[in-house]
Order: sequence, then C-alpha cells, then structure tokens
Amino acid sequence: MLYFGHGSETDNLNAQDLKEGLFAAFEKLGKRKKVLAVPPDVTRFYSRAGELTRYALQYYGAALTDILPALGTHSAMTSQEINRMFGDVPHSLFRVHDWRGGLTTLGHVPAEFVHRVSEGKLNYEWPAQVDKLLVEGKFDLIFSPGQVVPHEVIGMANYNKNIFVGTGGAEGINKSHFLGAVYGMERIMGRVDTPVRKVLNYASEHFAKEMPIVYALTVVNSTANGPVTRGLFIGDDEKCFRCAAELSLKVNFQMLDEPLKKVVVYLDPHEYKSTWLGNKSIYRTRMAMAGGGELIVLAPGLKEFGEDKEIDRLIRKYGYVGTDRVLKDVNKNEDLRNNLSAAAHLIHGSSEGRFSITYCPGKVSKQEIESVNFKYADLKQMQAMYNPEKLKDGLNTVNGEEIFFISNPGLGLWSWRERFK
Repeated sequence: MLYFGHGSETDNLNAQDLKEGLFAAFEKLGKRKKVLAVPPDVTRFYSRAGELTRYALQYYGAALTDILPALGTHSAMTSQEINRMFGDVPHSLFRVHDWRGGLTTLGHVPAEFVHRVSEGKLNYEWPAQVDKLLVEGKFDLIFSPGQVVPHEVIGMANYNKNIFVGTGGAEGINKSHFLGAVYGMERIMGRVDTPVRKVLNYASEHFAKEMPIVYALTVVNSTANGPVTRGLFIGDDEKCFRCAAELSLKVNFQMLDEPLKKVVVYLDPHEYKSTWLGNKSIYRTRMAMAGGGELIVLAPGLKEFGEDKEIDRLIRKYGYVGTDRVLKDVNKNEDLRNNLSAAAHLIHGSSEGRFSITYCPGKVSKQEIESVNFKYADLKQMQAMYNPEKLKDGLNTVNGEEIFFISNPGLGLWSWRERFK
C-alpha cells in the first residue's frame, strides 16, 4: 500500500516536509523491533536518502541496528563520504555489501521469461540475490530510501532495483545490465515497463513477497538554484514507484524540439571519479545529440575507468567501441563473457559513431582516454572556455557559439522529441 504520497512539478519539499512525511508513514506501519536501512551510496548523494536514513534513526532509535548502503559493485563508502551523506549517523551502524560472497539466492527468474521480455535476444535464467543480511538479520522492517530518476539500464531508477541490484551479486548485476544493453538503451530510458524492470518485478512477486521492505522514493529536480525535491512517495509495493516515476518524467525529462550540436556536461568531482559513473553524461544526453555533434565532458574528479579493478581492466582492454563490436568480443573472449556488466557498460559508453565524445579528465592521461576510444582535451583549457560556474543549465552562447550545458547528468534525461517515440 501507499503509506505517504505528496508531490508535484512545483513543490519544493524542505527537510521538515520530508521528516513529517516519513514519520507519518512510520506511524501507519506501527511499532518495529529491528530495522535495517538500505540507502544508496554517495553516488546518489542528491537523492536525500542520507537525510531520510538519519530521520529513520531519529524515529526508531536503537531499533535501527544496521545500515547497508546499496553499493552494487561500487567501492565501499569512505568515512568522509559517510559523513557528507549521512551527517551525524554513527559509523558503527554501517555494513559493507559483499557482492561477491555475502549473498543469499532467493530464487531464479526462468530463462523462458527472460527470453520473452528480451524479444528473443537472450535465453538465460536470472538469479534473484540479495545481501544475506536482509534474510539472516531477522528484521521486521527493511527501509529502502532512494530517488526515482530516468535510468539507462532499467528505464527509471530505484524501487526494487535498490534491493536486487544494489544488494545483489555479480551474476545478477551483470545479466541485468546486459539485458538492458542488448534490448537497447534508447528504448528503455524514461520508461517504466522495461525488460529489466519486468525481471525484477517477477523476483519481487515470486521470491520476496514476505520480506518487510518499505520504499521511500524522492523525485529531485535540477534547477538554476540547485536540486529541489518535488516529491516523496512511501509504500511497500509498485504503486509508490509508479507515482514517483510519473512525477519524475515531468521534472527530470527535458524534451527538446531540435537535436543538440554541442553539449557540455560537468561532473561533480565528489560524485564522479570513474567513467563507470561519469558516462551518465553520455547515457542521459544521447537521445538529444545531433548526428555529427560533439559531447564535451568536464571531469575534474576522474581518476579511473571502472571502480572495480577487473572492470577497469576490461574497459582498458576493449574500449567503448559500440554494440556490434562488443557482441563479437563477448563471443570471442571469456573474460568479457564472464563479466556481462562490463560488456553492457562498453555498449552504453559508445555513441555508436553517431557523435563524438571528448573527455577532459582531472587525473587520467591523454593516452589512457584515447585508448578507450574517447577524444581528449585539456581540462584547464576547456574549463576556461566553458566555465561551469558561469554557465547556466540549458542553452548558452560562448564565443559566438551555441552550446547546451548540463551541470549534473544524474538528475535528468534529455531527448530530441522525435527520438522519444
């Protein structure tokens, strides 16, 4: 059921609004003896999930015994990142998700189902796995806060993705990413009913119905004055997700009348340290890019390609070379075939030759950038030309040239109207 729902295109929910909404939902849930919080990690800082987790601790006190950031395959959060996102929440409550070995398999989505939702492109079963803490901890509430926003793998982020991918294992993460990539990113982004979502919904319905999961989903709008929270929806089933997704499409999806010839994206160094995450600059803009256009990515925090050593190695080995080449590489090479998440990422990070991608990294060399099939430009020179502190989101004129600036690609999706059909 939906325990709380509030939001619109013009709402601006402050801290007190979030707290009161969350507490109202908790009142409807009734007393709980042992609570686990499963927020996203610092890569979703603007979700306000850190704030919601802090309010949950204020409400439940000692009953909230564990906090498990939904890392997926991301690196564990540092002390500094925990402080930044969660404030004064004690570090002793935090646990680290072991996506390689600390898992429980709840069941398997049949290969026949995956084959059907992939339109015959794939034929493998999908393991519904979660961190074993969710099962063995004997919690009577698993609190999962996060943000609904357009997403390149599943269409709209969060809801049960935070559980099955955020606390899942390598096989499930890899196979879900590959399913989304093979089906086609531009057929997925901004849509609710996608192949990957259908697989996760199957897992929720068949294997996780008895788990006491409650979702608190925010909708955050990027504005000229910074991120603004437009909605909060709290519930234990798909209804809260669909409410949030409907609002997200209105505030996070910018439909353009003409394709864009030059786009400049800024990646906050606190949030984006790898192309694994930084390629949101490509994912979220690709439907807006004109053929032969240029995407310039200002990435002062960029220090690596993959946050995991093996994925980093695979990106360096194969590069961002497009769907056809990646599918051939998967068939020929066992290392890539055994890491379908990396293979999917290589597809996602390519423009398929339709437009150029120029990375301006803070801590990665020109040789490294060009080795993975991107163009390179010097960060200082490009930031002097395209100063993110002076540009406004949207259209700008720089030295007589029209450019489209995006200050945070994680908070939106952009498309030429003709492509979103």
